[in-house]
Amino acid sequence: MFFHVIVTNECNLQCRYCFGESMDDFDEDFGDDIEVEYDLPKKISYNIDVLDSFCRKDPECVLTFYGGEPLLGADKIKQIMDKVNPKLYMIQTNGLLLDKLEPKYVNRFHTILVSIDGEEALTDYYRGKGTFRRVTDNLKLIMTNGFKGELIARVTVMEQTDFYPQIRWLLNNDIFSFSSVHWQLNAGFWGNDYARRNFEEWSKANYVPDVKKLAAFWVDKMEQDGIVLKLYPLIGIAESLLHGESNSLMRCGGGWINYAIQTDGNIIPCPTMWGMKKYYLGNIAHADPLKLKKIFVDQPPCVGCRILDVCGGRCLYANITKRWRDEQYGKVCNTVAELVEAVKAELPRIQRLINNGKLSLKDFGYLKYNGCEIIP
Repeated sequence: MFFHVIVTNECNLQCRYCFGESMDDFDEDFGDDIEVEYDLPKKISYNIDVLDSFCRKDPECVLTFYGGEPLLGADKIKQIMDKVNPKLYMIQTNGLLLDKLEPKYVNRFHTILVSIDGEEALTDYYRGKGTFRRVTDNLKLIMTNGFKGELIARVTVMEQTDFYPQIRWLLNNDIFSFSSVHWQLNAGFWGNDYARRNFEEWSKANYVPDVKKLAAFWVDKMEQDGIVLKLYPLIGIAESLLHGESNSLMRCGGGWINYAIQTDGNIIPCPTMWGMKKYYLGNIAHADPLKLKKIFVDQPPCVGCRILDVCGGRCLYANITKRWRDEQYGKVCNTVAELVEAVKAELPRIQRLINNGKLSLKDFGYLKYNGCEIIP
């Protein structure tokens, strides 16, 4: 099982798509059906021995440090890593404090997901002036200090993002290039933002055409160099299609194999469902990680959708909270359908490369449930 360990709910940035939109959404609630506990501890309040005992019950336990910004609790991270021995450690971070964690800890991470949205001007627009340089300097530092794990650029995408050029830039530039990239659409998470945005126009005119260009580039790279770049939404969908998988479960693992542990020790299906008491699934003090309740998408528009077996429902939080109305969220579903079709259109070329021995199915393998939402 995979568990996001929420180290703190505090953050040292005020990003436009997170802090900024939360301020515009502050007076929104989730209706009478979902009570939210807002007074949770700001930092981990449970004993580390309890987490150790919980993790020992699952020989496949994977722990991912999460926030807020988890490295604001670097001392707690070190305490956990000194005491608890899961199968793997991972972290999702904004990267600003990576230089504060000693190499003996950084180099134990199997995967580091770093929030970066593209080149310097765009990243700083979304995340604050000077953020890009501080993050890339820290990435160079950890590589110099011996980090050998997977480093994933975690990109948040919305209307200011010129998608295809930015992803290409992350893959090849003179400052810091990534071999793994994941992107997430900022869509359907807030209650007030659809009316003030031009999501439909942007997605049709920019995002969807650029997704098709990226898929074509991805396979061009396979043909030219014999490598499968880890562009996570593309590789995840392609791997499923190549293996003929049909699975209506959440592709990120949320609610069935990938859970989160709040700062008070309560377990929730997904970190974005922080404080939603209806979805508390037990506490690490007494729960069995192998017997947690599973939460599924069980309502329209997902149930009965023609691509549910590939999509899996996209986002458990969005399906439960319904921050956007059905017709608005349908615009997001359209982007998913177009993404799936873009990958399907490239399958004949991929299959030829496999048949000719230039690639193998193993080249499309990746660590599943590693924090990358396969459906962005």
